Formats: sequence, C-alpha cells, structure tokens
Amino acid sequence: MMQRLNELHLERGKLLERITTQRYVLINEVQPIRATLDRADHVVVTVRSGIETVKRYPAIAGVAAALVCILNARRAFRLARRGFFLWRTWRSLRERLLASGWPGF
Repeated sequence: MMQRLNELHLERGKLLERITTQRYVLINEVQPIRATLDRADHVVVTVRSGIETVKRYPAIAGVAAALVCILNARRAFRLARRGFFLWRTWRSLRERLLASGWPGF
C-alpha cells in the first residue's frame, strides 16, 4: 500500500513538472498572437469611442459630412488632419499645464 502511494506521489510530481513546462512553452508561443490581439482590442476601443462621440455630438458628424460634400474629399481630409493635429496639441499642452499646477484649466 505504501509503495503504491509513493508511486502515485512520484507520478503526480512528474505530471506537475510536465504541466509547468507546457505552460511556459504555451506562453512563449502565444506571445506574438497576444500582441496582435492587444492591437486589435485597442482599435475596437478607439472605434467604439468614436461611435459614442458621434452619438453624443451628431452635429460634428453632420458638419464633417457637409465638408466632404462641399469641398472635394482631398481638401476636406487635409483640413480634418490639421484640425486633429491642433486638437491633439491642445490636449497635450493642457495636460502638461494641469500637471504643473497651472490654474485656470
């Protein structure tokens, strides 16, 4: 009886060791897939955020559509790119001023 129990403990130890090795192999093999899935999750979050913004401010979407119709598409996208750059610069500047304790923001 004692010999059988010792054999079971030994077998259990070997199985636990094998499981640990398989986990490390799996972690290393999944790493590239995980990075890709993280990027995909980021894209999904960004798209959902954009959709929520359009739902919250439908006038912005209307103005953008009107710009594309009135101006040619190339000029409209150039104008949108400049506006996005200015907005991003403003946010960055505002965050820096807030972090430094600048009043009024």
